[in-house]
Amino acid sequence: MTDLTLMKTLHIPAKTKIVQLVMDGVGGAPRALDGKTELEAARTPNLDALAAHSQLGLAVPVRPGITPGSGPAHLALFGYDPLTYVIGRGVLEALGIGFELQPQDVAARGNFCTVDEQGRITDRRAGRIATEVNQKLVALLRDIKLPGIQTFVETVKDYRLVLVLRPTAGQTLHANILDTDPQQLGVPPLPARAQDEASEATAAVVNQWIAAAREILKGHPPANSLNLRGLARDPGLPKFSEVYGLKAAAIATYPMYRGVARLVGMDVLTVAGEEIEDEVETLRAQWEAYDYFFFHVKKTDSAGEDGNFEGKSKVIEHVDRAVIPAILALNPDVFIVTGDHSTPSALKSHSWHPVPTLFWSKYCLPDGVGEYGERACARGSLGVFPATDEMPLAMGHSLRLSKYGA
Repeated sequence: MTDLTLMKTLHIPAKTKIVQLVMDGVGGAPRALDGKTELEAARTPNLDALAAHSQLGLAVPVRPGITPGSGPAHLALFGYDPLTYVIGRGVLEALGIGFELQPQDVAARGNFCTVDEQGRITDRRAGRIATEVNQKLVALLRDIKLPGIQTFVETVKDYRLVLVLRPTAGQTLHANILDTDPQQLGVPPLPARAQDEASEATAAVVNQWIAAAREILKGHPPANSLNLRGLARDPGLPKFSEVYGLKAAAIATYPMYRGVARLVGMDVLTVAGEEIEDEVETLRAQWEAYDYFFFHVKKTDSAGEDGNFEGKSKVIEHVDRAVIPAILALNPDVFIVTGDHSTPSALKSHSWHPVPTLFWSKYCLPDGVGEYGERACARGSLGVFPATDEMPLAMGHSLRLSKYGA
């Protein structure tokens, strides 16, 4: 695993550019029709041509067999061991929308959901309600008051929201609290349960807020209930610029990924629209201003979670067509194509499968495989490796690390 102290010690200045393209949930699993994954079924002439001049491998976000959440998986891509640097989804969502968290705040990601008359969950995402509907419901939830606690409720996007609790009466809030989303249908939501004695009072406050929120929402189907996930406080991570000596920028349209980038101190760039082409234009416009770019594509993951095999393949083809040539035209010194985790459409969720990864630089020794896919990457020289190794490799290949030792 990456030693951040070592990176701090060895990094040196250089006029080189690194791009890390993250197709969220890009890895998949074979379909019955022809045994191909979504990536293997996609027509990707540009990625395949690039693969012929690159090193390939399969990246493990956390540890073999472990299914990662989006936060830990992205931290790994940035070189932070996710078992050492633990963050909660609530912090990422709050930072992702630009909320100014204070050290004593506890943040939670909220999902509007649909429940039946017996209180059982029938849709964990409330039919993916429009953001405009979300905003109207959030306005109602802001009326909830808690003694000694200042509450902030903010829209994120679609069915997602953020709840932030801030103590006002000298008390301390603790966040070692389990999610209320059972991650399955046909069962009622779970209570917010404290995992240690210190968090019990905060869990009680959270349950009080949830009860009031559900009372307000019960007359607003399909978003007639909600769940909270990832209760957390800002962990105060080492900053990316200090670790690597890079001026770093994030290009992402989805709040959570903007949040994880902001958490490690990257500049989060404004993207004019929601499309991949809009992200490409932002990259072009800011190319001279930064050393490192985190370029995020969300829709691969969304299609996988929806069980849409063909849709996921189409997103990958879109990236191949619209993003790969544009990045190569900018002449980066290091270009990594990877994902944070795998999201097979067969599972409709994140999975433990290692992530197909392509690593190109002006100094790499190509594998000559000529294809970017799971089985092609399994034949590559990088082998099965920790995702945390991507940044040290990028630093070395971009001539930004000094020699270690005499």
